[in-house]
Amino acid sequence: MGLFDKVRARASGRAGRDAAGDLEYLRRWVAEHVGVEAYVEPRTTVTDVTVVLVAADGEWTRRRAGGDAGARRLSDRLQIPVYDVQKVGYPQRMRDHDARRRIERQRAMRRELDGS
Repeated sequence: MGLFDKVRARASGRAGRDAAGDLEYLRRWVAEHVGVEAYVEPRTTVTDVTVVLVAADGEWTRRRAGGDAGARRLSDRLQIPVYDVQKVGYPQRMRDHDARRRIERQRAMRRELDGS
């Protein structure tokens, strides 16, 4: 048994238990948002395949997708379009949403500092 085999075994077992919770979270998120699309992110050395759900207003969330096959099944289960982020990139509305949130946080910080 290799040095990291126990860690991998524990992580893979945990991933199986959390997958149902991730799917339920994604279902709720889709139900609560309008115009949701999924963007599949590739596996990296740090994370497994993930999916980013992006709503029409640019709000987004990210969860594990259960590998490539799991990411593609999301389209059927959630009845939303699924895109490969390596081919189409992230939507502009997602970047705009992040920029708005950053500005809001900066303004809140300034107000807090000015009010102290």
